[in-house]
Amino acid sequence: MVNLRLSETAEKIGGKILQGSPSLSFHKFNIDSRLTEPGELFFALVSERNGHDFVPAAVKKGASGAVISHKITIPDKDIALIQVKDTLEALHKLAGQVLSGHPVKVIGITGSIGKTTTKEFTWRLLSRNLNVLKSEGNFNNQLGVPLSLLKLTDKHEVAVLEMAMSAPGEIKTLTRIAPPDIAVITNIKPVHLQFFNSIEEIALAKKEILDGAKNDGIAVLNGDDPLVKKIAKDWKGKKILFGLSAECEVRAQNIQKVGWEGMSFELRYGNREEKISIPFFYESHLYNFLAASAAAKALSVPFEDILPQIITLKLFSNRGTLVCLAKNIRLIDDSYNSNPAALEAALKALAALPSKRKIAVLGDMLELGEKEVEYHIQAGKQVAESGWDILVTVGILSQHMAEGALSSGMRADQIFSFKTSKEAAEEILTLLQEGDLILVKSSRKIEIEKIVERLKMERR
Repeated sequence: MVNLRLSETAEKIGGKILQGSPSLSFHKFNIDSRLTEPGELFFALVSERNGHDFVPAAVKKGASGAVISHKITIPDKDIALIQVKDTLEALHKLAGQVLSGHPVKVIGITGSIGKTTTKEFTWRLLSRNLNVLKSEGNFNNQLGVPLSLLKLTDKHEVAVLEMAMSAPGEIKTLTRIAPPDIAVITNIKPVHLQFFNSIEEIALAKKEILDGAKNDGIAVLNGDDPLVKKIAKDWKGKKILFGLSAECEVRAQNIQKVGWEGMSFELRYGNREEKISIPFFYESHLYNFLAASAAAKALSVPFEDILPQIITLKLFSNRGTLVCLAKNIRLIDDSYNSNPAALEAALKALAALPSKRKIAVLGDMLELGEKEVEYHIQAGKQVAESGWDILVTVGILSQHMAEGALSSGMRADQIFSFKTSKEAAEEILTLLQEGDLILVKSSRKIEIEKIVERLKMERR
């Protein structure tokens, strides 16, 4: 466990101690005054809200000190105050210093789709014989990564960190804090195009994880993704490719879809091979599993150690999970987020599953830039061409999905459009019939999870 005296903390972040008991030490660190626990060091970050305004609240909840960038008054002089130029930079420095003194191996995971699922799968595959720290939830940015590292203990042997970005330079910042020993790139797809001019620019931003990896680091790469292979062309270190093609050292062969049971295949792990099954329907989840397996191989984890862990794999509740409702209705809760590539994969994978009817409840896909209308029209066409029976759109942009579906042969009486999730939820209940399959997928801001919550009220 991190345990730093007041003087050590100030030295590591280049700060000046304004007040505080010399005997103070910190082993917990926080940026949210609402979640403060006794003894924590609170970092007063400045963004849309000024963290300095919440220092008194953090102290009231038991914080033993605060890192600040301008002077504030705390009457209790035993409460430590450390002044720095930039509190966010100080948080980064502290996490980096803590990591640099620790022998833990860092696995950094980035990609357009599947980062969190790959992180969770990696953690589970490694956890049989290794003590693994993972970033919780989607703690994947310039706040989440350092806070995760500050939870390191002496027992940790591996840290599995998700590294996300929505703009150039963000992954570079994360690798400065935590240079990966193993850099994983799941894929490169058209997401966050609102902030980039092209998918090639996205690829260059993802490449920052390779540029920031350790000199003796290992690159774990999607061998079936041309853009991933392109940006890694100049990588001088060791590579482990995962995927379906023959050149991949970790690959799935002879894949068989087994309906609602998921899929089975032969897993190739270097020169070893074993037939296994996973309870997932999306091909993207298969790639997430292969990426996690390749990361394990990069750590030289024996094949025998990952095989028993496969049965422990599970998805987060809103990332393509199956929920059984009354009347044999199956709900696929994929409400966490959406983008063109992920939606297309979901539509195709689920279209092959047995059900009475298939109902796609789809909300807006955001951050797609100037081609956003075109992407939504194309998505509607995919709904129709994949053989879905009913399309329900939620939001403004998703109305263009209805346009695309109509142009590809769906009838008007098969399409329903709503502006909000609340409006859609009750109407969807009237549409459902025994044996239906319903997919719910959208970008987060549409709050389509409200539809999922309402549907779950109809569980057996």
